[in-house]
Amino acid sequence: MHYYSTSNRELRSTLKEAVIKGLAPDSGLYMPSSIPVLTRETLEGFRNMELPEIAVTLSRTLFGLEVPEAELTRLTQEAINFDTPLVQVEEGLYALELFHGPTLAFKDVGARFLARLLGYFTRELDEDIHVLVATSGDTGSAVANGFLGVEGIKVHVLYPSGGVTPLQEKQFTTLGSNITALEVDGSFDDCQRLVKECFVDEELAGQMKLTSANSINLARFLPQSFYYFRAWAQLDPGTKAFFSVPSGNYGNMTAGLVAREMGLPVNTFLSVNNLNDVVASYLLTGRFKPRPSTPTLANAMDVGDPSNFVRILDLFNHNYEWITEHLHGYSYSDREIREIIKEVYREKGYLCDPHGATGYRAAQTYRKEHPELTGIFLETAHPAKFRETVEEQIGEAVELPERLAAFTDRKKEAVFLQPDYQEFKQYLIKSR
Repeated sequence: MHYYSTSNRELRSTLKEAVIKGLAPDSGLYMPSSIPVLTRETLEGFRNMELPEIAVTLSRTLFGLEVPEAELTRLTQEAINFDTPLVQVEEGLYALELFHGPTLAFKDVGARFLARLLGYFTRELDEDIHVLVATSGDTGSAVANGFLGVEGIKVHVLYPSGGVTPLQEKQFTTLGSNITALEVDGSFDDCQRLVKECFVDEELAGQMKLTSANSINLARFLPQSFYYFRAWAQLDPGTKAFFSVPSGNYGNMTAGLVAREMGLPVNTFLSVNNLNDVVASYLLTGRFKPRPSTPTLANAMDVGDPSNFVRILDLFNHNYEWITEHLHGYSYSDREIREIIKEVYREKGYLCDPHGATGYRAAQTYRKEHPELTGIFLETAHPAKFRETVEEQIGEAVELPERLAAFTDRKKEAVFLQPDYQEFKQYLIKSR
């Protein structure tokens, strides 16, 4: 299979080239030239599998033409060795818990898979490859832990100063080894811009090998389609379902839409934003207007110019009417998020993180209009990662999982940068 650029469908690359480069030479994002469609028999077989087994089947379907089956099976099993259970919150409404991986966030799935696939493709290189990743929260920890200790790979995590929770920050600023944290005096959009500028800098490309571990890398976002199939497989046969997806850079949503193209039986998707509602506004007006992001409680959604939106436009051939048939937009303020966390815990006994809270409310609202459908909202991170916010709303202490508690006493180490490309470029050159 070949992969084309969203900026030019005639520009094609192999899987290896797309994964190593991250971004197409014309700054477009890579997309598969064709999306395989699963048979009904394959889909029904998923009902007897947990996520690791489903992941092996789907990775062979998506990547099996360029990676030997035994090698692909091995790296998939290493990457995805946990499940994503569906938990009923109320009648007709379920939480898909995506926080049972090593860093307790949904990004463990894509980040761990990418780390191993990239390691496979670069194992014979005679120079280090530098992985660049911008994070507004959980991407940094998932990527850093996924690549920790991998020979021949150096990871540079850019994050907005003051824009992640203390626990999230500790998860990627205390690792050392081949992981360096870069604290940027700016927003997530600034971090993302710095990363993207590197890939169009021919001078820098001539001095070092670079790739991205953000969801702009197709090997980061495509594996996220795995857990949509796992969610559907846990429902009773014949259930008509929709997904409510808290969204920031829109890799998660794009993965769900790809799953739909592969044959996932899904009615529709809810695109859920916080105050950074550029996509929700687009779905209402047809006008896409990126703007500087605003810091909120749901920090992984603090994106004012989501990179993967171009992939969504590409999937729907830029047809606004077609897009709005399958996507419905919602957005919530910090005040509303606080109220939702409190309400769901008090009335349903379920504890949402700030991102999952937005997904819950959108799903609940949509289901009132469509009671014949079952809603699944994505609970993207463990609530303990947002302990201060959550405890304030429920009036109780939140137990810290052992995997998070292990980071609390570690010393933060980060390089402080201004959001200036030349400063970042000089840092990278010195890091070779």
